[in-house]
Amino acid sequence: MKILAVNVNTTASMTRSIGAAARSVARDDTQIIELTPAVGADSVEGNFESYLAAVAVMDAVITYDGDFDAVILAGFGEHGKEGLMELLDVPVVDITEAAAHIAMLLGYRYSVVTTLDRAVPLIEDRLLSFGLQEHCASVRSTGLGVLELEDADRAAQAIILQARQAVEQDRAEVIVLGCGGMAGLDERLTQELGVPVVDGVTSAVVLAESLAALGASTSKSRTYAPPRPKRISGWPLSVRHSAQQ
Repeated sequence: MKILAVNVNTTASMTRSIGAAARSVARDDTQIIELTPAVGADSVEGNFESYLAAVAVMDAVITYDGDFDAVILAGFGEHGKEGLMELLDVPVVDITEAAAHIAMLLGYRYSVVTTLDRAVPLIEDRLLSFGLQEHCASVRSTGLGVLELEDADRAAQAIILQARQAVEQDRAEVIVLGCGGMAGLDERLTQELGVPVVDGVTSAVVLAESLAALGASTSKSRTYAPPRPKRISGWPLSVRHSAQQ
């Protein structure tokens, strides 16, 4: 089985961290292929960058040279999943949706701990669009930028502070790590907090493997039917980007 793990930003070190987290739970016969978009921001922290990342992620996937069995979209609360579902015949799993589903199997209410406060409305909106808001106790911000998460100790302490408040004040029973850059911190934080801590990347790998093993994929009967044939100017982006350099 081959799964594409697609970072939403252009920071290669974060792509490698996402890939490492994905491999930590993948089956022995699953190959994780990391992809970094050719265009976009080095961190995605708002609506403009999120919509730009959506286009860049679709571009990275459709220009990948090879077969694959599933795709993981490794941006928490970011756009693009629905477009990929139209373009592909294999399962597409978003880490936001995956983490929330896993969290609801472990407790009645979950809280998301994310990066900057400006990301909170985006995550709330995505959870609502996925039908996962009802069991969400809160979405809390650490105040850290995405790239600041590469300091694992600083990130862990900031997450712990907000997660404890989510458990004590918001009555959350499970904590969801609300950024792909937090991948790999779940086991450490579970021990620190005494409640389950769910990482979106690892959750997405498990769900993607299961869907692929079942031979299941996206329904093409209506909402995610392939795009109608037409000319799309300047697409794919990465081909145009390479030609300009």
